[in-house]
Amino acid sequence: MARKLRGLLRKLVWLACFGIVGYLDAAPASADQPVQFESATLKPTPFQERNAQQNGQVIKAVSGTPLNGYLTRPLGEGPFPAIVLLHGCAGVLSNDKQTWPERLSSWGYVVLVVDSFSTRGIHETCDRSLLADRVYDAYGALEFLSKYSFVDPQRIALMGFSAGGIATLEAVQLGGAEQLMERKFKAAIAYYPRCSLANGDMAVPTLILAGELDDFSPAQECRAMMKQRSGKGSSVQLNVYPGARHAFDAPEFKNGIEAYGHRVEYNAAAADQSTSDVRAFLKEVFGG
Repeated sequence: MARKLRGLLRKLVWLACFGIVGYLDAAPASADQPVQFESATLKPTPFQERNAQQNGQVIKAVSGTPLNGYLTRPLGEGPFPAIVLLHGCAGVLSNDKQTWPERLSSWGYVVLVVDSFSTRGIHETCDRSLLADRVYDAYGALEFLSKYSFVDPQRIALMGFSAGGIATLEAVQLGGAEQLMERKFKAAIAYYPRCSLANGDMAVPTLILAGELDDFSPAQECRAMMKQRSGKGSSVQLNVYPGARHAFDAPEFKNGIEAYGHRVEYNAAAADQSTSDVRAFLKEVFGG
């Protein structure tokens, strides 16, 4: 009798441990779970390779840069669609790390916030030229996310804010870096980017959101970009919000500030409408 009881106890303990392990494996990541990955390897283009061969040279791929990030996922096993999120020139703010990840995960999306600055020793880039490497940060994040069993690798979008919005447009611009990458984003969302740096021809469906009064990333530049588009590639939608300034969706700027000679200010009406527009866009692109 004692032997049977000991055997039953061992079985119950084993089942309990198995259940705990299974639960931990399926448990959702917290909204600020830190992760580490690398930016995409920079491979030479066919033209660069041919040119090097003609000159008797060998051109090698440039290894990726180690990066930090923050992962958020919905409850459940998935697989879920996912969003790679790129912060602005001031680094990862609460709008990037909390507001949008919590919102997107409540809609059923996995979110990976890419921190392009900390491992590079950068605090901000608002008063300098753009960091071109951020395009490859985005594709490194895409590769990293695609390996998770709870992510649907065929439904991953890129989303960026301000300087991150510029990098977003550059990452999916037709004939640009996207043609060098094996994995592709399926959609792109750019909040208040400098549209003058893009030609408007995108490889994937793209949504651009701009404030009418933005003097940091003027809406007029985005309108001009839309007019000059060749019509090649995927659809591009531009939404301009009346009375809205730069960072109109970021609650941390409710009082408004002057930054580098520009006004940065939250606008509740524009924030709410743009949130609805983003959700509708993602639903149209990914379904569900």
